[in-house]
Amino acid sequence: MNEKEIYKRLTEVFRDVFDDDSITLTPQTTADDIDEWDSIEHINLIGAVEDEFGLRFKMGEVSGMKNVGEMVSIISARGRK
Repeated sequence: MNEKEIYKRLTEVFRDVFDDDSITLTPQTTADDIDEWDSIEHINLIGAVEDEFGLRFKMGEVSGMKNVGEMVSIISARGRK
C-alpha cells in the first residue's frame, strides 16, 4: 500500500469521524487544524483508523504522534510487515 492510498483511506476515515466532507489531510495536519478534534474524538479516530487498516497502535505511538504524517508513516511501516 502506497502513501497516496493511505492518505485517501485516512481522509475518508477523518471525514466520517468528524462528519466533515471538507477535510483534506496533509502530512502536517494536526488536531489544531480540525475544530472537532478533541481528546474524546481522538480516541474515536484512533479506533476508526485501526479498524480501517486492520492494525493496533501501541500506546507510545498514539501519544507520540504529532501529525498525520507520523500516522501515515506508522501505517506504511506496518503494511510492509
